[in-house]
Amino acid sequence: MDELLKKIDESQIMLASRLQNLISSGKGLELEAYIRYLSMQYHLTNGVQRHFLMVASHPDMHKLKSLREFLVNFAYEEELHYLIALKDVEALNRDVNPCCLDVKLWKSYFDKIVIDKPFIRLGATCILENITGKSGKLLDELLQNCEFSTTRNTRFLTIHRHEELPHGEQIIQVLRDSKINDAQMNDLIQGAYEGTIMFLRMIDWSLNGDSLQKNI
Repeated sequence: MDELLKKIDESQIMLASRLQNLISSGKGLELEAYIRYLSMQYHLTNGVQRHFLMVASHPDMHKLKSLREFLVNFAYEEELHYLIALKDVEALNRDVNPCCLDVKLWKSYFDKIVIDKPFIRLGATCILENITGKSGKLLDELLQNCEFSTTRNTRFLTIHRHEELPHGEQIIQVLRDSKINDAQMNDLIQGAYEGTIMFLRMIDWSLNGDSLQKNI
């Protein structure tokens, strides 16, 4: 568990560093970047419940009943969160952008691996549910300095800082309480590593756009 927590801590530091650099640059959070972020989250969370229900249905969960129960409830809590991202975009009188490449890669990878290696997907979930842990004040500063930021168009970001829904703490606790074997723990760590790389690529795209197109 210590190695998994280390991966989470590293992901938090890397996200906070990106946000601090954004503040230090003087550019702040621009509207187009925020629309890209919400669009990314819309596509990433649309249908996310299927992964958690697949993990819960895996034969390994037969002996991990508390974890299975948590995942089923978690799936249905997360099921409609993509609509919150949509409403935030609509509150800005904009449309959701097409799905970016990194979200497509995330879904392509996890749609397949979740079938036989469910704990890799859970490792990535540990990252997504905890990655903002060191970014609270930075997010506050970015949003406070945005002309477009209101309570009507920041609902998704507010919820997923996990102050209202502490899913990050909950999933770590249920994993602590479960009898995870060595192979499953190794998969959790792998998933945390891979999830960090992929999600931070999505954040980089959200903040900076398509760097390839800029260089053409």
